[in-house]
Amino acid sequence: MGQYLLQNNDRFNIERIITSDLKRALQTSTIIAKQLNLPTTISEDWRETNNGLLAGMPNALADEKYPGLYFSSLRIDERYPGGESPIENFRRIREAFTTLCQNQTNTDHTENVMVVTHGGVINIIYHIEKNIEWSNKNKFIAAANTGLHKVEYRGGKWELTLENSTDHIC
Repeated sequence: MGQYLLQNNDRFNIERIITSDLKRALQTSTIIAKQLNLPTTISEDWRETNNGLLAGMPNALADEKYPGLYFSSLRIDERYPGGESPIENFRRIREAFTTLCQNQTNTDHTENVMVVTHGGVINIIYHIEKNIEWSNKNKFIAAANTGLHKVEYRGGKWELTLENSTDHIC
């Protein structure tokens, strides 16, 4: 992906990277940042859902200790043990996304920022951008691993202009 973004710099022109602090995103962002020679900001705001005591637990053990406990099985305001609720997750992502967009529109130079994050986060952003009411019960809008999604400021509003592109894999 880093090579693809470098070769397509005229299309993406990334100036800075923000990444989730979780391992997969950090690894990906480090490789891309090195390839593009860009600064990276690490942020907890762009994490996947905080599933508390289940974090890092093998699925079989989680199923044994917490049978039937899945993101979609939680009430909207019910927290994972030691974690966050679906609505807290949604609000955290909405706030991070809204703040990033506002910071870009309140400046003389709109900076092209790449956010390296996770499928659940991208799912929430798609719901926001497509004006679809979000719930942890909704059908998940899938994002491919290393899929590229582009949100641009056009005509006074933010809009998705590239959805789930995997051209860099071909």
